[in-house]
Amino acid sequence: MRPKTLNFEQLVKQNKQELLDDERSIQQIEMRLEKKHKDLLKKSKHKQIQ
Repeated sequence: MRPKTLNFEQLVKQNKQELLDDERSIQQIEMRLEKKHKDLLKKSKHKQIQ
């Protein structure tokens, strides 16, 4: 069975939505990385103090 063909406007709309979804995912990953980095810095500072 052939996939449904989309017109140009539908493709643009779909691609735009996918980009927005990707951007949200990237932001979530960046936030998790930043938190892990901060946690690691805290741990290393705490170890230096001891």
